[in-house]
Amino acid sequence: MAQNTSPVNTLERKINMSVVAADVEKNVAVRLARMARTVKMPGFRPGKVPMKIVEQQYSAQARSEAFTEAVQQAFGAAVREQNLRVAGFPKIEPAESTEPGKVFFSATFEVYPEIVAADLSGKTLERSVLAVGDAEVEKTLEVLRKQRVSYVAADKAAAKDDRIVMDFRGTREGEAFDGGTAEDFPVVLGAGALLPEFETNVEGLKAGDSKTFSLTFPEDYQAKDLAGTTVQFEVKIKSVEAPVLPDLSADFAKSLGVPSGDVEQLKADVKSNLEREVKKRLQARVKNEVMNLLLETHEFDVPSALVEQESQRMAEEARANLASRGMNVKDIPVEPAWFADQAVRRVRLGLVVAEIVKKNELYAKPEQIRAVVEEQAQSYEDPADVVRWYYSDTQRLAQVEALVVEDNVVDWVLGVAQVSDKAVEFDDLMATN
Repeated sequence: MAQNTSPVNTLERKINMSVVAADVEKNVAVRLARMARTVKMPGFRPGKVPMKIVEQQYSAQARSEAFTEAVQQAFGAAVREQNLRVAGFPKIEPAESTEPGKVFFSATFEVYPEIVAADLSGKTLERSVLAVGDAEVEKTLEVLRKQRVSYVAADKAAAKDDRIVMDFRGTREGEAFDGGTAEDFPVVLGAGALLPEFETNVEGLKAGDSKTFSLTFPEDYQAKDLAGTTVQFEVKIKSVEAPVLPDLSADFAKSLGVPSGDVEQLKADVKSNLEREVKKRLQARVKNEVMNLLLETHEFDVPSALVEQESQRMAEEARANLASRGMNVKDIPVEPAWFADQAVRRVRLGLVVAEIVKKNELYAKPEQIRAVVEEQAQSYEDPADVVRWYYSDTQRLAQVEALVVEDNVVDWVLGVAQVSDKAVEFDDLMATN
């Protein structure tokens, strides 16, 4: 029986309750009788163990289970009676008994916040747009050619995009330092592997050339003992190789999965794949804009229990990610508290999205889920197999369903807010992760 409900803070509630001790004892007796029918003990046939022995052995367990059930029932009835939406699990504590024959206790818990959907009709959003044309296809083909670059020896001064092989030795105040010496070290100039100051000094050198120069490491250099210090390097260039890109030919097309070697077919395939990728990136951008708008326009406290659960889940994801990279996660502390701010954002956004979905009935339809699955399957060699793979696992389908719901919310917001299209540069769009 619930006695009262008192607010502790904006979301925390405390209910004082009681259960009738006699009812608990009846439940204990029922549980012991049920156990007696199946319990096994040396010297007795199953179901023939004397009740006194059963009570001695299992009464504590039965009483704990009976009391837990009574508390759960009382708590459930109380929150239903007061129409409370509980977030997380209640903290149950004993309370002083003020009435004979009853056991009193309190339950402290959090409730979900009341969310009032904001009026977005006066809000503005920018939607990035980009049409894939010949220029974008040519740029992509150039990237594919660079990914298959080869190098040939060249009697020339080293320049950007050339591959050089060199020996170098770094000293600080005349003493060599860790990581400052290497032999037959290959590197492509302009690829970002060298410090800009180092690269500037080796550009223009030819095979057989040597050079000594000073270099100051950046203040934020990863090796803290070298950060901000000035050192000397001795460099000898062993070879200079110029890049050679493959021709846009039948062989090149075949290497990219076009059996016929038809270059025009390759371009068509690249354009089709590029359109899917551009669409995905544009959708991600506008989704981010929409979600930021929803966060900006909805302010409310979030249940700490949900934030803790999300922080824990994010920490577990981080551990799994590290483990997938071959790292020993036992030696790497990953604390849920590190993800607290992100968790608050995710929880708040999740509650807002859920409210919008419920209010506007933006639930995912089967045909929408099917369309997304089939679209994602198009980038694989056998789309039908991928579709079957998705539909063979309810969890995978649930993930697609969640994406569809988010897309429905995005479309709904775009239909309500003031939206202006903004052209985006191809290079900028493809540079984002």
